[in-house]
Amino acid sequence: MSNQHHSSSAGDRHRLEGPKNHYISYIISIVLTMLAFAVVLYGGLDRSFILFFIVGLAIVQIIIQLAYWMHMKDRGHLFPIVGLAFGAFIALTAVIMAVYWVWW
Repeated sequence: MSNQHHSSSAGDRHRLEGPKNHYISYIISIVLTMLAFAVVLYGGLDRSFILFFIVGLAIVQIIIQLAYWMHMKDRGHLFPIVGLAFGAFIALTAVIMAVYWVWW
């Protein structure tokens, strides 16, 4: 009967994690969105800087959304991560090929 106590399990980890990480990721997403709006509203910056800044914010937001809302940071999500990486590779390759084809 003494073997009934477990040191840590996956259920405990998820229970302890709670909604705190969701609140934090939601606040970070809101701040990133506000930064994107602020940069565009300011208007005194170079257009290419604004474009790269907003794309950078979008990439950070994608990573946060995948990690916390889609739970990709947890164990057992290697197959979806590989699938997303392969899809991103195919999409990036298609965009590069289209740009090369148009501007060649």
